[in-house]
Amino acid sequence: MSLVDELIIAAKAGSGGDGVVRWLHVKGKEYSGPSGGNGGDGGDIYIRAVPDVNLLARYRGSKIFEAGSGGAGENRNKHGRRGDDFIVDLPVGSLVRNMDTREEYELLTPGDMKLVLKGGRGGAGNAVFKSSVNRTPKQSTPGAKGEEATLMIELRLIADAGLVGLPNAGKTSLLNALTGAAGKVAPYAFTTLDPNLGALYGLIVADIPGLIEGASTGKGLGFKFLRHISRTRMLLHCVSLESENPTADYEVVRRELSEFEGGVLAKKPEIIVLTKSDTREPKDIQKIKKLFEKGKSGVEVVSVLDDAEVKRLQDTLVATLR
Repeated sequence: MSLVDELIIAAKAGSGGDGVVRWLHVKGKEYSGPSGGNGGDGGDIYIRAVPDVNLLARYRGSKIFEAGSGGAGENRNKHGRRGDDFIVDLPVGSLVRNMDTREEYELLTPGDMKLVLKGGRGGAGNAVFKSSVNRTPKQSTPGAKGEEATLMIELRLIADAGLVGLPNAGKTSLLNALTGAAGKVAPYAFTTLDPNLGALYGLIVADIPGLIEGASTGKGLGFKFLRHISRTRMLLHCVSLESENPTADYEVVRRELSEFEGGVLAKKPEIIVLTKSDTREPKDIQKIKKLFEKGKSGVEVVSVLDDAEVKRLQDTLVATLR
């Protein structure tokens, strides 16, 4: 099942119940007075974070979310029933934007719950209007409408480490080797069309689809996937040793990271991972590694066919993140 990471829904909080005009007649007494109760308030719309990255896919067939309306007031000053709230469960990491007010809400930890649309107030019954100069008020007010809006939901994965690199840099194979995930692998570019997740001793590693030059402006798979690494703690920048110019490949991706949302991605801690070491002679690998070691990032060399190299990278990653 493909990951759904964007969704637009219509949401409406409940309207308030109407206030009513009622009269109290007390048997055996010559008394008649206003006793119309207020309407109940409408229900609110909340969003709540749950640890299920595939949750948005369930909402594709039902895009209207509505809270309950309040009940009308009753006799003997009884207030109407309050409308039921509606809670929209969303994956942890969701960013929700009210397209009408531009307000934004983030859900960063499981159980986070935020009010996004407020229900309408219940109307006033005629008992509210009784005064010394108006003993028999005949007015009441209707309930107010609940807030409604179009909500844009954007999922940004929360992971400890994100694997980035050009297409076919070996990211998915590396994720599978590091975590035992089962991401699709094939000998052609853009095998990965959706982010893959794997767990490494309780740490979450995300494999982000391959980036190309211009990704930060929407080319290729575009910035749709760059956002998924915006909340990772660190990056594993995969550079294939099969490439004729590994350093140039590295710079292409670094430029895209620098140009996305003010360069926030380029500031993240990074480990450079030279992948597919089984395709080069050891002396060539050392030369390439020295070129990368001139920078500030750590450099690791790995082949998914070499268990010792995979274990060394696992240990480095766990030690760095913990």
